[in-house]
Formats: sequence, structure tokens, C-alpha cells
Amino acid sequence: MILDLSDDAKEFGHQALRAFESAGGDQLVQDAEAKPASREALVGPVLAGLGAWELDPRNDTDGLEAAAALCRSAGYWAVPYPVAERLAAPADLDLDGLTVVAGPRPSGALAGLESRWAAVTLDGARSQVTAQGPVGPAFVTELELSAIDDGGAGDVALGLVLPCWTLLGMLDRAIELTVSHVSLRKQFGQTLSSFQGVQFQLTEAEVERSGLDILAKYALWSAGSGKPEALDDALALRMSAIEAAEVVFRVCHQLHGAVGFCDETTLSWLSRYSQPLRRLPLGLSVTRDELTRRVGGSGLTGLFA
Repeated sequence: MILDLSDDAKEFGHQALRAFESAGGDQLVQDAEAKPASREALVGPVLAGLGAWELDPRNDTDGLEAAAALCRSAGYWAVPYPVAERLAAPADLDLDGLTVVAGPRPSGALAGLESRWAAVTLDGARSQVTAQGPVGPAFVTELELSAIDDGGAGDVALGLVLPCWTLLGMLDRAIELTVSHVSLRKQFGQTLSSFQGVQFQLTEAEVERSGLDILAKYALWSAGSGKPEALDDALALRMSAIEAAEVVFRVCHQLHGAVGFCDETTLSWLSRYSQPLRRLPLGLSVTRDELTRRVGGSGLTGLFA
């Protein structure tokens, strides 16, 4: 077990960062929010040019690592496209992507896309998305489903892990933006970054982000190895990712002040578009309850132990 991505995967992620920046960078999500139906036109050609849909994260280790790196880069720019969900598409269904759903009102950030989608519950029940409701914040819409089968148990772990890599990319950017902000802003004749309290807050956020980085790599390896406890590891990663996001965005908003909630600030867009990743298919408390139900008294293995 090597808890790092390969050099090729890292380079692929760097190339994706540059490609998203060249395509519009932060402007992409603003344009897509104004016209949700433009999401495919804005981002689809960039992903196709990168060869994203040629990756095979289910059967190829290199493809799995490259997919994770791509999701992280997409999160960094808050790319308005469900990259992780497309990459998690089931191998045995002629559908374009997979979203994990839960609850009596299954939902996903799929509004404005014409792709054909599969949905899977944590218990492995698979359905096809046949219709969508009105467009909500961050492209979230309720989904109408038509049952397919109960053979999706092997789809769930990857469907949970890859979106966590997208969220990790958002945390990378949030901290980067905040470090830049406190290094420029002055108070009482000193930059904010020189105050010990600010340094403590940034350290707290970075500890959460860097810890999530390691756990994401472990859960990715677990999902790719086909381990029986891969779903437990994926749920543990999701729980850790939501907890880390709460700390990082709290610190970053506090250090930005009121401007951090204004549309003129990139942090505001990152925070807003992180919400579906943090709330769907399950929020923190329900994710924790589900993980507790699954592992019972046996506990977790590996890094999550």
C-alpha cells in the first residue's frame, strides 16, 4: 500500500488545472449558474480534450489515480460539472454516470445535463434517472427513478470516494485563497498573517485538510483493491471529509470577514458549491450513523482504525 498518487496521475491533475483555468477558471461556475443548461457546453469539451472519459477507474489502478487527481483539480476551480459522478459510471450499464442517493426524496446536482444517469443506494439498489425536478441551488434537483436491479454493491464505494476528492480540491483552494488574503490585508499596521491567533486558525484548517488528503488516498486504494470493507472506508472518508470541510470553511470565512460571503469573492462560490458534496447523499450525522450501523462493534481497519 503506497499512500500517494503516481507521478503520471499528479501530472494529469496539473494538466487538468491548467486546462480548466484556460477554459475560464472561476468564471465557469458563474456562467453556469446564470445558464444551467450551458454546463455541458462549458465544461464537456475541456474534459473530452483531457481524455477524461477514456479513464477506467474501475479496472485500472493508473486510471483510478488519474480520476482522483482530475476530481481534485475540478474541485479546485469549483468546475460546474459532476466529474466524479461521470467517472463512477457502472461498467455493466449503458449509462453515462452514477450518483449515490438516499432517503425518500433522492436528489443530485444533475440539473442542466442531458447525460443518462444511474443512481445507487448504499444497499446496492440501482435505478435509472428518468426525470428531474426544478433546478435548485448549486444545480441540485430531485430525481425520479426507475428500478434496474440490486447488483450495485460494488458501485457504491467508488461513487462515494471520488466526490470526496472533489471536495478536497475545494479545501485546497479555500486555504490557498485565505493565506493570500491574510498575507495582503493589514490591521494595526501589520498583515493579518502576522497575528498569532490567525496563524493558529490557519494551522487548524491545514491540519484538517492534510489529514483528509491522507485518508482520501487510503480510501481510494481501498476502493480500487476490492476489499470487503471498501464501503466502510468510503463512509469513513465521507465523514472525515464533511468534518474537515466544516472546519476549513469556518476558518476561511472568519478570516475573510464579511467579504467572504460576497459573490465578488471566490471563497463564496467555493463554499456555496461545496454544499451538495457535503449534504448529498447523506449529511454528517446520518453518515456517522450509517457507518456505526455497518461496522458495529468490530470497528474500522487501516488508517481509519
